[in-house]
Amino acid sequence: MENEYREFQIFAKPVGADCNLKCEYCYYLDKKALYGGNKSLLMPDDILEKYIIQHIEASTGDKIFFSWHGGEPLLAGLETFQKIVAFQKEHKPVGRSIVNGIQTNGTLIDDKWSSFLADGNFTVGISLDGPADLHNIYRKTRDKRSSFLQAMKGFEILRDHGLLCEILCVVHSENVRYPLAVYDFLRQLGVKYLTFLPLVERLQGTESGVSAKTVPSVEFGNFLISIFDEWIMKDIGAVKIQIFEEAIRPAFNQEHTLCIFKEICGGVPVVEHTGDFYSCDHFVDRDHLVGNISNGSVADFLDSDKQKRFGEFKLTSLPFYCRSCDVRQMCNGECPKNRFINAPDGESGLNYLCSGYKAFFTYCLPFVETIASAWKSQKSL
Repeated sequence: MENEYREFQIFAKPVGADCNLKCEYCYYLDKKALYGGNKSLLMPDDILEKYIIQHIEASTGDKIFFSWHGGEPLLAGLETFQKIVAFQKEHKPVGRSIVNGIQTNGTLIDDKWSSFLADGNFTVGISLDGPADLHNIYRKTRDKRSSFLQAMKGFEILRDHGLLCEILCVVHSENVRYPLAVYDFLRQLGVKYLTFLPLVERLQGTESGVSAKTVPSVEFGNFLISIFDEWIMKDIGAVKIQIFEEAIRPAFNQEHTLCIFKEICGGVPVVEHTGDFYSCDHFVDRDHLVGNISNGSVADFLDSDKQKRFGEFKLTSLPFYCRSCDVRQMCNGECPKNRFINAPDGESGLNYLCSGYKAFFTYCLPFVETIASAWKSQKSL
C-alpha cells in the first residue's frame, strides 16, 4: 500500500466524549461509559505524539489534514493544541504541508483561542441550529440553560480574527419546519460554508422507532428543497452548501467527498483519547474497535480487513429498492446507521431518510443535468 493513494479523514478526540454542553440529541456523550464514566479523558502527550506521527505516515498526499473533534475538543486546553502544532512541525516531512480542522460548539472561544487558530490557519466549524429560539431547543448547557449567546459570541470573535467558520446545523423535528428562517439567519452571518446534518435518533428496544426529536424524513426533503430554491435564486456561487455540492458531483463523474454518499465508506474512522481506533464516529463500540495505536498503526488499521469489511458492507447490504433507484448515484443509501426501516417490497435495511432524500435529489436532478450539459458543451468547444 506504500505507493498507493489512501483517502481518509480521522476524527481525533483529544478529550474523548467530554463536553461543556449537554445537547439533548448528542449521540457521543454516552461514549464516556466506555472509559470509566467521569475519569479524565484528556489524551496523554505520548499518545498524542504517536497519533500525529502515525497519521502523517498514513497520509499519501502532499497536504496532510487533521480533524479534531469531541465532545468539545477545546476542553483539551490551548496548551494541548500548542503541543499538537509543535509535534506536527517536528514530524512534518519536507515538501508537504499540514492543515488542521476543528469542530467546536463555539462557547469556549476567546481572543487567545481565536489568535491561535488564526495564526495556525485552522479551519473551524461551529455548531448552530438556527436563530436563538430554534438553536436553544436542544443545545443546552449542563445545567439546562441556553447556549446560543455563548456560541454566537465565539463565532463573532473568530470572525473578528478573520476566520470564516463553516456552520454545522443539525436539522431536527423543530427547526425543520422553518427552513427559510434557518437559512436566512445563517446567511446573514456571512457564512460561506454550510452543512445540514439530519438528526435520526432511534428509540432503544425498537426495530424502527425514532424519538420525537428526530427529523421526519419527508419534512427533511422539503426543508432541503425550500433552501435549494432560495440558494439558486440568491446564493449560488457565494455559499457552499455541502449536500448541494454532493448532489452535483455524479453529473460530473466525480466521486462523492462525503462518506455518507459514497458507495463504500470506512474512510472516516475515530481515534479516541486512549489511542483506540474505531471504524466510524457513529459506531464507537466494542464491536467496531479495530485496535489501539500503541499496538498497531493508523495505516494498518485503515487497510485492515476489518475496516474494509465495515466499509464494503454499506454496498453489499444495499436493498434492491435502492439499487434500482433513479437517484442512487446521489445517495448510495446514505449512512448505514440510518438503515433500519423496510423498503416498500418488505426488504429490510432501507434508510429512514429515504423518502426525504429521494424527494430532494429528484427535485434538483433537472438543475444538475442542465448545468452538467452546459459544462460538457462548453468543454467540447
